Amino acid sequence: MQSPRPDDGRPPSVPETNVGRLAATIERLRAEVREAQLAAEGRALIEVAKGILIERLRCSVADAAQQLAQLADQAGVTQLELAADIINQAAQDRISETARAFLAATQAEEPSREAADLSVRLRSAESGVLRAGDSQAVAESLLEHALTPLGASAVAIWEANPDASLTLAGYAGLSDEEARRWRYVPPGVETPARRALVNRQSVWLRSLSAAGLPSIGQREASGGRVTVPAGTGGQIFAVLEVAWPEPLPPQPPQIRKQIEALAELSAYTFDAPTRSGEPHHPQAVSELVALIDTLPDTALMLRPHLDDEGRLRDFRVQHANARFADPAGRPRHMVVGSLLLEAYPLAAGDGGLWDKIERVHATGEPFHADKLAMTALVDQVPLTSIASVSITRHRDSVLLVWRLHDEATQLASLLQHAQRLGRIGGFEENIVTGRIIWNSQLYALYGLEEGDPPIPLERLADHAHPDDAVAIGRFLRTVLHQRRPGSTAFRLRRSDGIARHIRVVAEPEFDADGRPFTIRGAYQDISSQHWTEVALAATRDQLAHTEQQAAERNRLTLQLQQAIMPPSQEPMEAFDLNIAVRYRPAEKEHLVGGDWYDAVVLPTKQILLSVGDVAGHGIEAATGMVVLRNALRGLAATGAGPGQLLSWLNLVAHYLTDQVTATAILGLYDPDTRVLRWARAGHLPPILIREGRVEELDLIGGVLLGALSDATYDEGRIELASDDILLMYTDGLIERRDRTLDHSQGQLLRMAGHPIANLEHRLDHLLTHSSSDTDDDTCIVGIQLR
Repeated sequence: MQSPRPDDGRPPSVPETNVGRLAATIERLRAEVREAQLAAEGRALIEVAKGILIERLRCSVADAAQQLAQLADQAGVTQLELAADIINQAAQDRISETARAFLAATQAEEPSREAADLSVRLRSAESGVLRAGDSQAVAESLLEHALTPLGASAVAIWEANPDASLTLAGYAGLSDEEARRWRYVPPGVETPARRALVNRQSVWLRSLSAAGLPSIGQREASGGRVTVPAGTGGQIFAVLEVAWPEPLPPQPPQIRKQIEALAELSAYTFDAPTRSGEPHHPQAVSELVALIDTLPDTALMLRPHLDDEGRLRDFRVQHANARFADPAGRPRHMVVGSLLLEAYPLAAGDGGLWDKIERVHATGEPFHADKLAMTALVDQVPLTSIASVSITRHRDSVLLVWRLHDEATQLASLLQHAQRLGRIGGFEENIVTGRIIWNSQLYALYGLEEGDPPIPLERLADHAHPDDAVAIGRFLRTVLHQRRPGSTAFRLRRSDGIARHIRVVAEPEFDADGRPFTIRGAYQDISSQHWTEVALAATRDQLAHTEQQAAERNRLTLQLQQAIMPPSQEPMEAFDLNIAVRYRPAEKEHLVGGDWYDAVVLPTKQILLSVGDVAGHGIEAATGMVVLRNALRGLAATGAGPGQLLSWLNLVAHYLTDQVTATAILGLYDPDTRVLRWARAGHLPPILIREGRVEELDLIGGVLLGALSDATYDEGRIELASDDILLMYTDGLIERRDRTLDHSQGQLLRMAGHPIANLEHRLDHLLTHSSSDTDDDTCIVGIQLR
């Protein structure tokens, strides 16, 4: 039961209950814990500052504490503030930023929990690192105080060696067996740590297994992986690698900065490069100078030039050997002692010499290029030279070696390149001494080792096909006896059994007295050219034979077509019907097609009129046309109607031919009734010209011949009147590649209406003014009733 609230001035928002009292107690205890944590961290900062004073002033612990108190009192600040300033001035690194953040948190009325946790972890890690004596203890301190709260399960500290290899210097959260397996990573092995070293930037991997990169602890912690390079003065000498057991989501900027600060801490136990101008490893420097002086090419020793904050700004030319060849033509004393970017300002371009030197200095990975453009200013004009360049790091110095390619060297390189591409080998044979010189390409052509004795020209026939002996003999007489330039081609038989087609060219050289003293020449492997010519000749023969066969085939096809359907035919009169036919074969002989026409009086006194078009060209289309045309004549003798005739003709096309398809139109004219019955199989309908009007007959149903095994065809009827004209034609009369069929049919109707009294002249007019452009066969059958 709730007791009455006394009127003691307490705010109404805090009820006097057991729950309220408990909440207030918990909040008070939390505040005390935070104050204790901040006080402990403050003491840690003060202890670090005392340690700095002991090292700087060479005093005892008590004297350092007294000195810190006096200085804080004189400056009017707290000992904590003064300790932060001392650490900032001494460290000059990312930890100083954390110290300032911690100081701001302690002075705030309600410090943020994240800032306090961050400062606690970093200060604890820093204290542990400062107490540690080696990288192993540093790794354990980092994992315990700073990385475990972030969810990390393992940490490794790699030392970057001068050759860009990595040595495991410390680890935590990993087994000793795993550490032994990864004690050393050779140069060139792609790992997350090496990627951070070579790229000189942090590498964040959400999942190590997904990235496909091997690394330490990959079986125990295959999740997130972060590698951060650490170093000073532009040189990387350590890489911190942190592992998580689960995939690592994207991290906020403060966490990334924290891990970068921890990477700087991880390098605490390594020797950092010294400031510019300070002596460092004098024995190593003298050994490097002695090495440079023995090199046959231009060699420079470069030392890093750092600013007041320890950042790399340039490299100073410390020493140059006697073979120094400056691209700008300057003497050695003008370059030694100067800064690299002052002596060669154009080296600072993207991807230029400066970038490569800086990379080698930072990572230790050597660089070599046979052809590198080096640009220098000569009288304020950029001059570019091609050089072979090598860059290596020796402790904190960089060795730069180059050899300028003069014009003769470049020409020799071009010649060697051309000889290799052209498979050309050169030789020189001294007539007086018998000494023979071959280049390496000629040894390769002969299939010999470069130490083997070369083959003189006189012994050329011993290594050639016997059938080439005559040609080689003429060549040798021309060069050795007649002393004139000569050439020949022969088949080389090598000792390894390979036969090559070779062309040899040689000419004698004469001394001042006009006497020959040497013969110079070249061999060229023309095997590819020879076999190409052989293949081309065979192809030409085959094409000629094929063309001859095609011409003969087309000739026979054309003869067959013309024998059945001559291009011109005399007009025909049957009863009161005038019949005219025009046939125009294809313009190109190889396009001989399968168009046909027919006009014949049947035993029933009816007149059969037909036009058809077999699909395709050539002998197959022509023979298919013959089969269908003759079959139609035979079927028409039965007296059946046009629809039935097309049904039977469809069976012939489908079953009795080799997959022939065709369109056709046929009509049966009865002279007694003047009625024309007609049917179509996929063909264009006839055109009727009556009293000056031109129109197509109504389209009736009927599929093309040969498409279906069973097909029926509709019939149409028209009673002709005097002077009526009916036209049946194939599509070769109107087909165009650039127009639709409807457009071409409309144009044909307009031309058909042209006033021409004679039926034959009308058909000639249609052929002459036809707009077809497909070079196809064309048939026209015209009938006119008198």
